Amino acid sequence: MPSSSRFNSFKHAFAGWGYVLRTQPNAKIHALISVAVIIVGLWVELNRYEWALITIMAVIVWMGEFINTALEAIVDLASPQIHPLAKIGKDVGAAAVLIAAIAAVVVGLLILGPPFVAKVITLFSMKG
Repeated sequence: MPSSSRFNSFKHAFAGWGYVLRTQPNAKIHALISVAVIIVGLWVELNRYEWALITIMAVIVWMGEFINTALEAIVDLASPQIHPLAKIGKDVGAAAVLIAAIAAVVVGLLILGPPFVAKVITLFSMKG
């Protein structure tokens, strides 16, 4: 049976996850894109190595979003008033998520793009 502190660790982690999903507009976008990528990946029948790369990229984006949200909360706590260094901290955190998202899009297009286009062409050629 798990110890109470282990249970509390998971409870706090899920609370943080819930906070991000409830309060961060970009997390909602990441969630929609994640679901779309999973659906397309199933449709084009990715192999396990392709799924591994897609999963790694999605996790990197999600981790960036979670860390950025934590950074923003800490900066707001440490510097409730507007400060140039607080702005830099928040901007750099947001840039990290942006870089991860761009990389995920590139990897997603490289992996999903060709089989997706082939499936769409096949669908339209069957109807015509």
